[in-house]
Amino acid sequence: MIKLGILDFDTSHAVAFTTRLNHVGVDKDQFVDGAQVVVGCPGESTLSPDRIPDFTAQMKKLGVPLVDKPGDMIGKVDAVLIESVDGTVHYERARPFLEAGLPCFVDKPFTCSVADARKIIDLAERKKVPVFSSSSLRYAPEVVEFAADPKPGKLIGCVVYSPASLSPIPERNAGLFHYGIHGVEVLYTLMGPGCQRVTCVREKGVDVVTGQWKDGRVATLRGLRDGAAGYGFVAFSEKGVKAVTVGTGVIYRELCKKIVETFETKKAPLDPAVTLEIVAFIEAANRSGANHGAGEMVKT
Repeated sequence: MIKLGILDFDTSHAVAFTTRLNHVGVDKDQFVDGAQVVVGCPGESTLSPDRIPDFTAQMKKLGVPLVDKPGDMIGKVDAVLIESVDGTVHYERARPFLEAGLPCFVDKPFTCSVADARKIIDLAERKKVPVFSSSSLRYAPEVVEFAADPKPGKLIGCVVYSPASLSPIPERNAGLFHYGIHGVEVLYTLMGPGCQRVTCVREKGVDVVTGQWKDGRVATLRGLRDGAAGYGFVAFSEKGVKAVTVGTGVIYRELCKKIVETFETKKAPLDPAVTLEIVAFIEAANRSGANHGAGEMVKT
């Protein structure tokens, strides 16, 4: 049984992942085998400090022993889940554990800059430990099934939609890093890497981001902040057009399976180079949105 530590309790993911991994507080069909959360550290938060007390109380009810300092988990665990809702602190949070040779799952957003993303990836490579980051929406069954289905033929392009609420502190989780990351992950699950240029039209209630891939394909993300919101996409393939609504009922379970797989195999299911490009895509989209929709190159 792989022993896990969880750092930072300013997100519901700390509780959601623990219930599924530790087989407590959720239905059996949500259980994930192979790892258990054996220690947690509530940590600190600039974005959502008010959420820590309640999630800390819930983690205590789940029977998870707690420590005051992140470093106190080293020696007690085989791997660590970095759960801070604030991507700007993920490098500093992950660094001590990677330096200690501990594999890490870094929750979305992986980082909020290409520079920090490179630091984490390079450190993990030097220490020869896996690092993995993903939105749970990447592993929604509807997304996985469509991406694996050969019947529609080659995907020519798509329009993905998802909620994209903004951070209460603009310099932390800027723009699409805060919640639009979910839609970006779905976009990349369908299209794959290779986006070279983006434009973003930003209004109070929406971000509309169009990416141009190196092979000539074009795809769009509609990040929703006004009106009805949900997850889904319209796929334009060689042999047809298909609209797909994406559900959220089992996405935490499916992501937890991938987290355990990472720690069991010592290899992330997603190439870190793709995660790096996702960060670069959002950086470019944010620059474009702040500059009246001017085209921006995706720079990794």
